[in-house]
Amino acid sequence: MILGTCSGAGKSLMTTAICRFFYRLGQHPLPFKGQNMSNNAWVDKNGGEMAYSQVIQAWAAGVEPIAAMNPILLKPQGNETSEVIHLGKSVGISNAINYYEKWFDSGWDTVQLALKELINTFDDAKFIIEGAGSPVEVNLQHRDLTNLKLAKLVNANCILVADIERGGVFAQIIGTLALLKPAERKLIKGIIINRFRGNKSLFESGKEWLEKETGIPVLGIMPWLNEIFPPEDSLDLLERNNRNKQNEIEIAVIKLPSFSNYSDLDPLEHEKTVKLNWIQPGDSLNNPDGIIIPGSKQTIRDLEKLHSSGLGEQIKRFASEGGNILGICGGLQMMGKSLEDPYKKEGTKNEQQTKYLHGLNLLPIHTIFESEKSLSQRKVMFSWPQEEEVEGFELHNGKSYLINAKIDNLRSISNDPSLGWVLQKKDNKAAITGTYLHGILENGKWRRRWINLLRNKKGLCELPINEPNHSKRREQILNSLTDEFEKNIDLFKIKEI
Repeated sequence: MILGTCSGAGKSLMTTAICRFFYRLGQHPLPFKGQNMSNNAWVDKNGGEMAYSQVIQAWAAGVEPIAAMNPILLKPQGNETSEVIHLGKSVGISNAINYYEKWFDSGWDTVQLALKELINTFDDAKFIIEGAGSPVEVNLQHRDLTNLKLAKLVNANCILVADIERGGVFAQIIGTLALLKPAERKLIKGIIINRFRGNKSLFESGKEWLEKETGIPVLGIMPWLNEIFPPEDSLDLLERNNRNKQNEIEIAVIKLPSFSNYSDLDPLEHEKTVKLNWIQPGDSLNNPDGIIIPGSKQTIRDLEKLHSSGLGEQIKRFASEGGNILGICGGLQMMGKSLEDPYKKEGTKNEQQTKYLHGLNLLPIHTIFESEKSLSQRKVMFSWPQEEEVEGFELHNGKSYLINAKIDNLRSISNDPSLGWVLQKKDNKAAITGTYLHGILENGKWRRRWINLLRNKKGLCELPINEPNHSKRREQILNSLTDEFEKNIDLFKIKEI
């Protein structure tokens, strides 16, 4: 089990690297995180929601991701409330103050049920379990579903990860160990120092001191990694700096207050000619070559923020002047003429909002938020920009309907008319495009064709479209991460734990 001295210490990355390390050895690692809080979700083959970080870990382990690997997913939706997902299915809404009182017992049952399911499904599995936050929050320990209670249940051998970049790494480690009960402290078998900058020999005396003071071996010191990995939550986006210095086109990504499914943008982070600018309500749009309006956990609330901040008007002006816009899921819904929320799925309290709310009016569609989600993996034939098969997944409340299908140059984006529409400009150099398909930019050919639309508008030559899907690039990242892990960690001790 991988525990951390704090949130953001690097537990997810270390778990991912350890999964790939044991996979390389020919073993059968299996990722598990009892409870995760994230709006960066994915849909498994059975239509179950799970956190994207456990999906990445499953791919690193060479197994198909399933929701049992992340049995509890909390999806924040503002106002100190979260949607509660158990084993892939939505089971209710909870506010922070009564979550453990209402959901602790059923949550613990769900965690144990998921473990049993995985044990029965995978032979010879070696569980690689990720903790959450700090395991020694004394005000929360008695209600902890995913750290020490779980570690003691399965008698896990635990590795403690500390982030030296944040400073105070010795206090992080000594303080965490001091707050553990004797039976819990016995579970800690090793320490990893993460995000070290500079010459590691400078830390050798610190390593020796820690081992002498704690009696626990320091397994290694991981350097600061420059690769871009999927963010765990929206706060991590603030630390993402654009690496592409030779960019030729600039895409404005609208960073909504309830921005979800951040991993939809990962493929563009690795396009060397593309620069992503994260634009929040209140910022100036300036003059990008294209705009992406991504998914949202609270579409109506975020749409209202676009209207009230003036950013919505800037987006509409950009569209009217022939700009290219891509909306994904919630972004598609916002681009429509109107939205309504009769079941108050969007957290709407104003009665008028449940009936009718004006969208950006970029596409002639009306969206109704329904009582049940659409959750499925999809493989469909897209008809725009060219006819080709693409893959992705649906994860949304609400269905959108055309109000006026007779508009010139308006067409369905695929052979499934419910998945989105495109309004092509007459010069064929710009389009207003919206789709419900998460992961659309993972498809290499489709992504390059959309980028080429922006390049043509700017008078740049087209990029080759025979670009592999992002899954190939992701494999390279996973292998690079694991290569660094193997270079910097005592592998013999890791195998013995």
